Amino acid sequence: MIQFDRFVLSNGLKVIVHEDKSTPMAVVNVMYDVGSRDEDPDKTGFAHLFEHLMFGGSINIPQYDDPLQVAGGENNAYTTSDLTNYYCQLPAENIETAFWLESDRMLSLAFSEKSLEVQRKVVCEEFKEHYINKPYGDVWHKVRELAYTTHPYRWMTIGKELKHVEDATLDDVKAFFFKHYTPSNATLVVAGNTSLVQVKTLAEKWFGDIPAGVRYVRNLPAEPRQTAARKLEAHADVPLDALYKNWHIYPRTDKRYYTADLITEVLSGGGSSRLFQQLVKEKQLFSNIECYHSGSTDAGLLTIEGKLVKGVRMETAEAAIMEELQLLQRDGISNRELEKVKNKVESMLAFEDMSVMNRASSLANYELLGDAGLINKELDYYQAVTADEILAESRIIFDDNNCSTLYYYSKS
Repeated sequence: MIQFDRFVLSNGLKVIVHEDKSTPMAVVNVMYDVGSRDEDPDKTGFAHLFEHLMFGGSINIPQYDDPLQVAGGENNAYTTSDLTNYYCQLPAENIETAFWLESDRMLSLAFSEKSLEVQRKVVCEEFKEHYINKPYGDVWHKVRELAYTTHPYRWMTIGKELKHVEDATLDDVKAFFFKHYTPSNATLVVAGNTSLVQVKTLAEKWFGDIPAGVRYVRNLPAEPRQTAARKLEAHADVPLDALYKNWHIYPRTDKRYYTADLITEVLSGGGSSRLFQQLVKEKQLFSNIECYHSGSTDAGLLTIEGKLVKGVRMETAEAAIMEELQLLQRDGISNRELEKVKNKVESMLAFEDMSVMNRASSLANYELLGDAGLINKELDYYQAVTADEILAESRIIFDDNNCSTLYYYSKS
């Protein structure tokens, strides 16, 4: 059981405190309720651009990293379709340095054409390196555009196209900041060798006077139910043909999410899983194969992706996957197999909770989903899934009309 306390400042900033006196360190984690799904379809990539801009200096602090390093700390950040997370870890006696740094950039960035130009170049290079020039780099651009017609998950966190970031103006950037980077749109988690009293004092001192801003109310277009199979072929200079099959599943807060998650473990959770045993080891159709899901807040995708062994036809490989899915839909799974994947999930959750930094991030994430207490309830939700539910959901999810397939052919 992970203990925590929670309070809210008058400006709407949610604060969660998790004490752990066994460590000399403290973690300060600020999660903003903004991701790429909140972008204008004609101005994408802004949430990720901000991940970089937030390190470019704020009103009173020209360089974010310098004072943190002096205090013995380290930091990083990440952006997803659903959220943006900034975190730092430092010796507990220097915790106030982190409050000062995070509050100053929440209060206001030092917006400048120079900072924007520097970070724009960094993001554009990242786009080219990982999504244009890298083998298979454009796969998820293609998959998302194929699987989503309406919901903003149809573009990647990096952005729909390079031009959107290239054309970003200082006014665009300022408008995005003041819309989303406000206390009322953020959750502060402080974890490690601290106390509720200390955090209350420091939170009021450093964040209490920041204007609340206008609370962002999300109103995204819902993705219509997919009623017909979709297929796309692509050809690229890659070493092996690859197959990507994608099915729509449930939002993160839907109880059926846990069933879908366990289905991915049954199919692809390690060397003894069904897809690996049958299609890599036995039939030798794939050099590697994985089944996973996006884990997104809104309804996401469950994906089976595999690189084909040279000489294997795409249709043969796809038919073999479908055969395994039909077997699951017909016979379901034994209680022993279900117990095995539940044990694996339990181990993974326990491993994640070992690090105080992971605990801080998880608490922020669960609070964003509506309840930080989910950190102590998730295992029970997994344990409650039955073999009958696995069978029923496999029949619902793996419907041909719910599937978007990308055949990604090697030119060689």
